[in-house]
Amino acid sequence: MMSADVAVQAELQSLQRAPIGDARFSIVIPTWNNLPYLKLCVESIRKYSAHRHQIIVHVNEGKDGTLEWVQQQADLDYSISRINIGVCYALNACRKLLTTDYLLYMNDDMVVCPDWDAPLWQAVQKIPHKYFFLSATAIEPLAQSRCSIERDYGRDAESFDQPRLLREFAALPFADWQGATWPPNLVHKDVWDLVGGYSTEFSPGMYSDPDFSMKLWQLGVRHFQGISASRVYHFGSKSVKRIVKNPGYFMFIAKWGMPSSVLTKTVLRRGERFDGPLETPPISWAIKLKAWAKRLNAALRRRLSI
Repeated sequence: MMSADVAVQAELQSLQRAPIGDARFSIVIPTWNNLPYLKLCVESIRKYSAHRHQIIVHVNEGKDGTLEWVQQQADLDYSISRINIGVCYALNACRKLLTTDYLLYMNDDMVVCPDWDAPLWQAVQKIPHKYFFLSATAIEPLAQSRCSIERDYGRDAESFDQPRLLREFAALPFADWQGATWPPNLVHKDVWDLVGGYSTEFSPGMYSDPDFSMKLWQLGVRHFQGISASRVYHFGSKSVKRIVKNPGYFMFIAKWGMPSSVLTKTVLRRGERFDGPLETPPISWAIKLKAWAKRLNAALRRRLSI
């Protein structure tokens, strides 16, 4: 958790501009000295969205000109911390700025494709309740999971081949998938509040995504859908590679009594073709035994670290 000293150093500040009356989503983008990517991200949202949205940026440090650039953008709401407080605190800090019913979390190293938001909004309208979790589908130079499409349109902002992406993205074969977890992800603000947002014990953020999905599962959410037609290009972990990572793998086990892989593969069936709301799956004795061994290992590691 954030210590009192760190909280004082963070000096959290925020600014909300005039609300956009017909905004559909509140898009929250944490950023950490990543200005070239943030510019690509925001410009793509402005240019390629089918609907109007509130855009909220959390600026961690902002020593590369990010803060000045964000302050010059009349359509951006933002919060600021003088130090890097990580993605969990950043997302929670932005929650109070929401003007819509839906919080959409997006990484700053993502570029949306034309009409990316229309399929998400259509999916929201089809679900007869607010207890759902939706994800867009990422196109990545090197696919990080079964939920993303592998196609290289550039590994960094300098080599990004956006014209080729715009020509080809819609024809890349993929189907709606189970197990929404990764950003861009979409949740109703009431559901976000019920589970308490992102868990700050996972700060700066490793394994906070599956932890959030587990909290939704415990609440009773069973609709975890990845939307194939909603597509974004993801350069891939441009901030994650620079931070000191928390031991999220073992933290998840200690908290939930199982590895995150049991949640994603067995419970959420992440990456399988979407076939409707999930049911509680039977857990085999082999998986239970593996989970017990992992839990014991996590407990031993935690004790040794005290």
